[in-house]
Amino acid sequence: MRRNHPASADDAGRRPNHGPGDRDLRAADGCLQTDRNDARGLAQIVRTGWYHEVEVKSVDSHLVRSLLTTRAHLVRMRVDLANQIRGVLKPFGLIAGKGGGRPFAERVRALVAGGPLQEVAGALLAAWQAIGEQIAVLGRRLVTVARQNKAARRLMTAPGVGVLVALAYVSVVDAPERFAKSSSVGAYIGLTPRRYQSGEADYTGHISRCGDKLLRTYLYEAAGIILHRVPHWSALKAWGTRLAKRIGTRKATVAVARKLSVILHRMLRDGSEFRWSAKEAHAA
Repeated sequence: MRRNHPASADDAGRRPNHGPGDRDLRAADGCLQTDRNDARGLAQIVRTGWYHEVEVKSVDSHLVRSLLTTRAHLVRMRVDLANQIRGVLKPFGLIAGKGGGRPFAERVRALVAGGPLQEVAGALLAAWQAIGEQIAVLGRRLVTVARQNKAARRLMTAPGVGVLVALAYVSVVDAPERFAKSSSVGAYIGLTPRRYQSGEADYTGHISRCGDKLLRTYLYEAAGIILHRVPHWSALKAWGTRLAKRIGTRKATVAVARKLSVILHRMLRDGSEFRWSAKEAHAA
């Protein structure tokens, strides 16, 4: 299986990168594998332009990214523990019900009080609450980071964009100038549809799901909030609402997420805040 070198950020969404594979590297080298021959072969490959430049993200972006991914892992662990608690109680006819937080813990304790499952449920609840406390600690830390980050504060003027979405976007995009076009960001995150062409067949498939999964998830959630929960009308919400009537809510939410990623990139490039109406955009 041939492994291609990833393209630069500017190439995202414009064309696939047909970089050199292992067989191509050996052919370009043409010699036995030694350190000196490897260095000469790599120099030749760089000189001929086979490799594309890859952007290295800043240390701050990596630090923010570590906070976001750690919190996401803890959230998944907390959900798994809650489901495990429900699974332990269900065979005994004890239903904890939906929801979480303090009411969930109180319901579980009331169900197992004085019963054979009190010790088991207590251990699971202790772990569930400890993870919840750490999630809260990381959440407060992320809020502090967002307040100190000018780019994140600017992105949070957009509807549906909170601390998590803004910081995830800033940490993934890092340097907005590395994207020649704002429309390339959608492909970079994996929100553009795949295109299949072979002979007479030519159709568009599902989104590629390339790039950062966490940011893609956050943008999808933000798009859903824009369509269903944000009362303030905007050009983006109007466009998404019309699209939902034509192609369905789910596909329209993906389209709004993709368009939101483009708008956020333009906000970073221009240093501007979100414009709620087309009149504001023309006035600017």
